[in-house]
Amino acid sequence: MPTVTYEVALIFWRIITQIFFREIRPRGAFNIPRDGPVIFVGAPHHNQFLDPLLMSLEVFRETRRQVAFLTAAKSIKRKAVGFFIRQMDSIPVARAADEAKPGTGLVSLSPDDPCLVVGEGTRFKSEFTPKMQIMLPKSVNSVMAEVVEIISDTELRIKKEFGGETGKRTARIREKLAEVKAEGKSGLSFKSLPFIDQQEMYRGVYQRLKEGGCIGIFPEGGSHDRTDLLPLKAGVSIMALGAMANDPSVKVKIVPVGLSYFHAHLFRSRAVVEFGTALDVPGELVEMFKEGGSRKREAVAKFLDLIYDGLKTVTIRAPDFDTLMLIQAVRRLYKTPGQHLTLGQVVELNRRFLEGYIHFKEEPRVQKLRSDVLKYNRLLRDLGLRDHQVPRAKKASWKTLGLLLYRLALLMVWSTLALPGVILNGPMFIVASVISKKKAKDALAASVVKVAGRDVLATWKILISLGLAPLVYTFYAILATVVAVKANFSVSLQWWTPFLVISALPFMNYAALKFGEAGMDVFKSLRPLIVALIPGQQRDLDYLKAMRLRLSNEVADVINEYGPEAI
Repeated sequence: MPTVTYEVALIFWRIITQIFFREIRPRGAFNIPRDGPVIFVGAPHHNQFLDPLLMSLEVFRETRRQVAFLTAAKSIKRKAVGFFIRQMDSIPVARAADEAKPGTGLVSLSPDDPCLVVGEGTRFKSEFTPKMQIMLPKSVNSVMAEVVEIISDTELRIKKEFGGETGKRTARIREKLAEVKAEGKSGLSFKSLPFIDQQEMYRGVYQRLKEGGCIGIFPEGGSHDRTDLLPLKAGVSIMALGAMANDPSVKVKIVPVGLSYFHAHLFRSRAVVEFGTALDVPGELVEMFKEGGSRKREAVAKFLDLIYDGLKTVTIRAPDFDTLMLIQAVRRLYKTPGQHLTLGQVVELNRRFLEGYIHFKEEPRVQKLRSDVLKYNRLLRDLGLRDHQVPRAKKASWKTLGLLLYRLALLMVWSTLALPGVILNGPMFIVASVISKKKAKDALAASVVKVAGRDVLATWKILISLGLAPLVYTFYAILATVVAVKANFSVSLQWWTPFLVISALPFMNYAALKFGEAGMDVFKSLRPLIVALIPGQQRDLDYLKAMRLRLSNEVADVINEYGPEAI
């Protein structure tokens, strides 16, 4: 049963997430097991601390079950962030990379042996012991390797080549070494990573699963903002197989969870949390795991592949950002007569279209459609329109002008109603935006997988706002009290003023939020009306409408032609 602390924390975070997100839509919640040990496997990890919150909230709402997420010990030790994480019953996981220390001197690889690291000015004997790891700089993707032998202060041997047996990373390292040596340097900088025994953490997970509890994990590791999944780490596979190997009565189920965001880092964005079909742990893999050695590694790898296949059914995995934008454009062009798609249906269509595109992208007809859709998107940008505005764009007329004037008046009304909240909360939002961007920049500099660091923006916007809100509200309460005193209000009213202000501010701000949201919707609808009234633009609008209709029909024809082959 969930603890009181956990339930109170969830109530608090449900309020916060409902303020930050405009809509959170669950899908497939019926797939969540109502009892027994469960590991929830989430991906992609696009929204740092919000991802586990959304998963926990949806699991609790559907089943009243408590989920303990594995969280970096470094995060739990932070003052503000750590306090909130601890209330959610998180399981700390020590990471070697979080304890990395800069090494002395520079290193290179032996020309004859890629597993022999040669140093200059190094102190390998005092900075390394066997089982520790050596990590090279970000310029070679921060590759790591386990140290097996310290030969001297300037020579050590690693267990395998950097990046594995393929030799691709080794080739890149040698290229980089040639570059730095041409610049007059003798090698690359490096860091030493301690050996961390995770057995205690695994024992804690095994015990929780034995008790029939729920574990949550993001097997990609840290959060990121890439469009595809990162390689999964083996920990989740070891947890499931290890728990069942330790106690045959434990029957662990794996539930893949896909998290899809529409502008994840923006305030009032939308999210979909999709639960896939629960996976059973194959008994034959448990037996292989018990044998140890290479058979254990084989079992872990095979089960990790099964988990990855499960995640593929609930995630959208575009190879790059341009492909994702193309797929979303095609989905908008796809006709759904008389039907308004829910967020869940939008995500499902995106996934199916992406799978079909990747399978048939070399077909001439698909390539032609891709070219035409990209041209259509460019025309939209040139006119400053969104796709959904094109069908409703009207010909210039007095009626169009009247509608524009009406909406401008409506915009003024909504803006006036929202203005007090904007003014009162403006300083807080500005500070949160500035600090979150700095945090994103710092996260990007420290990561080799992030593209722009957008995965930390929403988290820091919320945390900064939570920290500033009490201070800002207290300031306004004091200010209102001073005004009440200066205005010679009654003593009782002066005493009640700060309490009334602090009580009223949240409701007033929420009302301003809804008014502002309505105003923004009206504002977005103005552009097509303005374009329609500009002389000479009507021809472009007519061309765009005709092009959209043609593309919509072509999308339907391509789906009808290739869809049956993809099933």
